[in-house]
Amino acid sequence: MSVIYMLLAISISVALIFFVAFVISVRKGQYDDSYTPSVRILFEDELREELPKKEPETKEYNQLDKPF
Repeated sequence: MSVIYMLLAISISVALIFFVAFVISVRKGQYDDSYTPSVRILFEDELREELPKKEPETKEYNQLDKPF
């Protein structure tokens, strides 16, 4: 039973450490980004590579040329 209390204390202390680190990073402005969301839509197409367009085949079939 004492192991449960020890694990509970350790998990609460680790959670508090992560919470304090998160609050400090928010106060320092690490998550403040007002520029990127406004221009992300403008540059979205440039990040993708365009594949070369394949020309469609223009061969015409009549009723006798169609495979069964």
